[in-house]
Amino acid sequence: MAKDNIAPGKDLMSNQIVRYLERRGVEHIFGLCGHTNIAVLSSLANSKIRFINVRHEQIAAHAADGYARVTGKASVLLSHLSPGLTNAATGVANAALDCIPMVVIAGDIPSYYYGKHPHQEVNLHADASQYEIYRPFVKRAWRVDTPELLPEILEKAFLLAESGQPGPVLVNVPMDIFSAEIDVALWDRLNGNTKALAKPSIDDETAREIVARLAAATSPLLYVGGGVALARAYGELRDFVDHMQIPVAHSLMGKGVLPDDHPLVLGMTGFWGMKFTNAQTLAADWILGLGTRFKEADCSSWYPEYTFNIGEDGSKLIHIDIEPQEIGRNYPTEIGVVADLKAALKVLNRVAREMLPEGRKVPGLAERIAAERTAFAETNAEMQRSDAFPMMPERILADLRAAMPRDAILTSDVGWNKNGVAQQFDIYEPGTILIPGGFATMGFGPPAAIGAKIAAPERVVISLVGDGGFGQNPAMLATAAAENAPVVWIIMNNNAYGTIAGLQKANYGLTHGTTFPRAAEPEEQTPDYAMIARAYGCDGVRVTSAAGFRPALEAAIASGRPTVIDVAMINNPTPTSGHWNILDIYSPDGNAGHVSTD
Repeated sequence: MAKDNIAPGKDLMSNQIVRYLERRGVEHIFGLCGHTNIAVLSSLANSKIRFINVRHEQIAAHAADGYARVTGKASVLLSHLSPGLTNAATGVANAALDCIPMVVIAGDIPSYYYGKHPHQEVNLHADASQYEIYRPFVKRAWRVDTPELLPEILEKAFLLAESGQPGPVLVNVPMDIFSAEIDVALWDRLNGNTKALAKPSIDDETAREIVARLAAATSPLLYVGGGVALARAYGELRDFVDHMQIPVAHSLMGKGVLPDDHPLVLGMTGFWGMKFTNAQTLAADWILGLGTRFKEADCSSWYPEYTFNIGEDGSKLIHIDIEPQEIGRNYPTEIGVVADLKAALKVLNRVAREMLPEGRKVPGLAERIAAERTAFAETNAEMQRSDAFPMMPERILADLRAAMPRDAILTSDVGWNKNGVAQQFDIYEPGTILIPGGFATMGFGPPAAIGAKIAAPERVVISLVGDGGFGQNPAMLATAAAENAPVVWIIMNNNAYGTIAGLQKANYGLTHGTTFPRAAEPEEQTPDYAMIARAYGCDGVRVTSAAGFRPALEAAIASGRPTVIDVAMINNPTPTSGHWNILDIYSPDGNAGHVSTD
């Protein structure tokens, strides 16, 4: 922005915000314009920071979420007031429940109009309270009341978003403050401040107690969650597992923190987990939980007979997490430790090698796990080879795994593409699977893939999504085309909100409101998502046979073009071996679950 008539030693606030973000190493900002934030956009025009323009704020929030998961740093989301902020709320809440760091900078009405109810203000019950909309899910919501406070608030915002249990924060700025003159010295004094806090670790005495308990256990087990990914503790986890020879089960969000082809990986627990995995967690005498909340679906609604039986008469729990509120929330804990997982595992590895120089030996353990995993894979082998069309979901996953590079990034959405992937799809490189866990937001995967691709342009990025999920935010294709972000979206199209349709069919005998009108032939089904993709300037392919899917996928990956592949799918349910309390609510006297609606 121009600096005409600005006093010496001062600058426009919007210019200084942009300079501050540049000094923090911010390279991209996601968002959508509005009259309250165009001062910031104008300052960005002369910056090396790239503004990722979108057609809906939820797209910006999900893209910023995916970006932060790949970079491991707080992403930045720029929003307009009221409808812009509420449009973004779902995506920001999704990031919050998965502990993804994000700084949301939102414009607001002019501060001198508080109480007058100007254009677009949220004001039915309180004045100057727009920022409170985000209060239930962000780590902190600031309302900037004077220009002089903004520099230190923005500094605090980044530190809080990235520290402890990460998550989004909101900085709510009246538009007149964006355009105010500010003393540059207020920003300069932040230059010497640390931009990252040292993370808490574990003391040697506690580490020795943990290693001793695990070494003396008859059937110990590691249960790992998304906290391992947030801490980027992949190598440390692997070293500990290899030395202690303890089998590893994981939550949904812990998928891929240890490669699925590691010999000691059991698989996912809970409702959509593997029967063998749930049996091992039930049989464990000591469980070391690492970065996990022990959430409902992962724990079969905490019913002690299905997945975990932790307590006085069952397994004993050691729980390490960065957030103290997670320890003991759902299960009694023998040893609770508040620590960063990367730092804690470094100490545990050192202590384990001191106490057990030769490691812990468990003859035959890896062979037993391999046999069980092979047996489970064989239950899906026929469907993975099926030439049926619409395609079997297992065939889609098998062909995708065969065509996808080992280090490619995969985003899932919700439904078959989330539950089936977590249960049946091997992830080989830690950090390459992005899943919406806590909020389970339909529509997360497609825009999150754009954010992932912008963060890692050298990597193949694939979005696996249902037709229900893809239909939430198809306008993200405009951003992909504009940014030349060659994501491949695979739409597992069962012409329904398939998981919910299967649940309703099993428990009520119908699919009212959960399926869409069906055409006589798959190629006549509307909407034609391939055609929609082409209208936005992307490539689009509608698959017409099972044999045609993999060649279309391989061609899309090779093309370097954003491509939508629409493939008709049979709506078979993902197999379940655990339990979910909702089944007791819907059919308290029966054994209904999910069934096919095809």
